[in-house]
Amino acid sequence: MRLIGDGVVDREGVAGLAARLGYSARQVQRQLTAELGAGPVALARAQRAHTARVLVQTTDLPITEIAFASGFASVRQFNDTIREVYAATPSELRATAPNGGRGGRRATAPSAEIPLRLAFRGPYQSGAVFDLLADEAVPGVEEVSGQPGRRTYRRTLRLPHGTGIVAVDERTGTVKSASGSHPGGWLDARLHLTDPRDLTTAVGRLRRLLDLDSDPYAVDERLGADERLAPLVAARPGLRSPGAADAEEVAVRAVTGRAGAQRLVARYGKTLDAPSGSLTHLFPEPAVLAGAEPHGVLGALTAALADGALRLDPGADREDAQAALAALPGMDPATAAVIRARALGDPDVAPPGLDVPDSWRPWRSYALQHLRAAGELD
Repeated sequence: MRLIGDGVVDREGVAGLAARLGYSARQVQRQLTAELGAGPVALARAQRAHTARVLVQTTDLPITEIAFASGFASVRQFNDTIREVYAATPSELRATAPNGGRGGRRATAPSAEIPLRLAFRGPYQSGAVFDLLADEAVPGVEEVSGQPGRRTYRRTLRLPHGTGIVAVDERTGTVKSASGSHPGGWLDARLHLTDPRDLTTAVGRLRRLLDLDSDPYAVDERLGADERLAPLVAARPGLRSPGAADAEEVAVRAVTGRAGAQRLVARYGKTLDAPSGSLTHLFPEPAVLAGAEPHGVLGALTAALADGALRLDPGADREDAQAALAALPGMDPATAAVIRARALGDPDVAPPGLDVPDSWRPWRSYALQHLRAAGELD
């Protein structure tokens, strides 16, 4: 599902999805249909419809542009799908937007701002996530501004069809009804994309970075039953284990540290065509770094990423990636554990040498976040 959400079916077809997973196209079709009741084409179609609805209701882009930006092969296919999924025409969807389709803060060009709400389930400790983002921010690529509780995180993204600058606010929105507030809510986000076809991919990467798809109830129930963790979970319900907006970038940064990453950006990062304040560069690609700094563990890592020996994309097998990391000359197990937790989004990683009970499985990554938040772990 992560690969479909990242747009692989739209860009590479079912055959490309199957190749990434190591199965035949028929096996992928059969497995997804058995588990989800729909095959990869239908799931990708639903994803395209969602992207189209967002663009219809939050931008003033022409309907024809939205059709192709959403990945549809024709305007007719776009219209038919929207009618089938939403029981409304694109024009009717636009009329139901909060501003009634009359403009306002709506994007009028592909690079204009697209406002979104990034929904999450249950409680969400946004302060802890933004503390981590602020501590790790690499100048030129990222920034965190504002006071705690009202901070904004901004960063650049390299995307399949272009580039983007995304901004997310720390303050959470809350679901409310006549009976009061309910668990769950959203983070307000704004996206500037050079190509609107990248909307789905950009949103997916933000969700992985902020760990918005976690089930906090399952995590807290398990960890809250542990005597040591119970008071920590009670103090910070819904604490998340942040992932990566760019898995390969996170892997490089795990090796170099923040200062080393800043040096790489300044020396090898690609300058944005349209910088935005302090955001001026894209993080350098592995192929660039492999050629520029081929020695040591950094050279081994970037070479493996560049030639495909190490895969960290949303569909990568975690055990295969772990084995590839362990085989890199100079890669220490602690750094490999960080890469597995952050780049691969593994919820159950324990650093080597740390006494972590099996009772914390399958949420050991979250348990370590609780220990760090409580000052019990560096």
